[in-house]
Amino acid sequence: MNRRSPVSPTSNSNRGFLSILQNRRFLIFWIGEGLSQLGDKIYLIWTIGLIAHYYQAEGQPISGWVSAIMIAFTIPAFLFGTVAGVYVDRWPKKPILVNSNLVRGLLVFVVLPLLWGFDGQTLSLPVNWLPSYLRSWHSGIHETFELPTGFLILLFFTFINSTITQFFAPAEQVTIPLIVRRRDLLGANSLFTTTMMAMMIIGFAIGEPLLEVGAKLSEGVGLSEQLGKTAIVGGAYVLAAGILTQLKFGEKRLDKKEKLPHVWQDIQEGVLYLGKNSVVRNALIQLVILFSIFAALSVLAVRIAETIPGLKADQFGFLLAGAGTGMALGAGIIGNWGQRFDRTQMSLWGSLGVSLSLLSLALSVDSLFLTWLMTVFLGVFAAFVGVPMQTAIQEETPVQLRGKIFGLQNNAVNIALSLPLALAGVAETLLGVRPVLVSLALFSLTGGLLSFIYKPVKK
Repeated sequence: MNRRSPVSPTSNSNRGFLSILQNRRFLIFWIGEGLSQLGDKIYLIWTIGLIAHYYQAEGQPISGWVSAIMIAFTIPAFLFGTVAGVYVDRWPKKPILVNSNLVRGLLVFVVLPLLWGFDGQTLSLPVNWLPSYLRSWHSGIHETFELPTGFLILLFFTFINSTITQFFAPAEQVTIPLIVRRRDLLGANSLFTTTMMAMMIIGFAIGEPLLEVGAKLSEGVGLSEQLGKTAIVGGAYVLAAGILTQLKFGEKRLDKKEKLPHVWQDIQEGVLYLGKNSVVRNALIQLVILFSIFAALSVLAVRIAETIPGLKADQFGFLLAGAGTGMALGAGIIGNWGQRFDRTQMSLWGSLGVSLSLLSLALSVDSLFLTWLMTVFLGVFAAFVGVPMQTAIQEETPVQLRGKIFGLQNNAVNIALSLPLALAGVAETLLGVRPVLVSLALFSLTGGLLSFIYKPVKK
């Protein structure tokens, strides 16, 4: 019997979003996942607000404090991302989804009382222990540096929050094939991937207004503004957990008497599978490239907004919202008609479209309308890459390996998000916006062509 290529269309019928949204289990999962993603974004905004309120001295730049928070949020992805994927394969998925959100929500509610309790207290640290961006604040008179105890508590809870997230991320990816029929995977991933990337792009823009709503409501009943903001952050996680408790699906549980291999042996199995399976490997490479481009773009958008007449640097969210709009449009197209096309071909079209959009963006950064339009096109074509490639990974990966593969994917994506954030600003300063955009365009084009050239041959 001929085996269908995993990157080919799974059905000639036009399933569309209607079939997905009629799936009550996926609808519950999608809403819970969106709230959890929103919680992650407003958590970072909330911590930055706490720093500005309690610890940043007048006239002192906040960048050093924020860098420390971002490092605390990123380190667990490198340390635990892959290992978490192994345990996701071994543990029931629903408790992971529910408990990871519930615990993160409860931890948020614990932070503020601790900050109040340790207000004014400091911890003396040797100056040579500090990273350079904190060491520069030291006057040189003393050999120790007084760091607020509350800030260290904030760092610790941020680290714990991110560590728990490393289990939630692969668990949600593994859950999709368990609650959605194979023929509906493309549409389901259209909604899922778009939600994830849209939250990455516009989550920070809508986070601040949401926190302000919480502050106003809290102030209206005579409570602290910070308490209201905390309730918004913790409430997003807790509400996500409550919604996910309604999720019902069957999954095969491991026999407790069965002897399990060592964790590192499981990780090695996942790496070997990536080496053997070109479909999954190429799809993963495409996703890493896509996330790298958008991470770099989120940095470049600030400079682009600054150079456009009629737009200010702090209005860069308007440009990123254009990309989010484009992704929604692209997801709609794929979800309704994507089943008719080959996965690899869609990815190639998407890569070419992303490349052309970036080149056009480099030529139109002096025009507000054209710049916004190019970001919309960029979002549309990004969906043509992200959605089919994520679907290909889910279709091709065996059930017993999904947690490991998605754990590795989570690790790779976090690296893809972190490095461009650090390098894009430096590259823009040295080279300018246009050369960096052109480099990103070539990066996208190369990835798409390589994936198409090395696509598997249908049997």
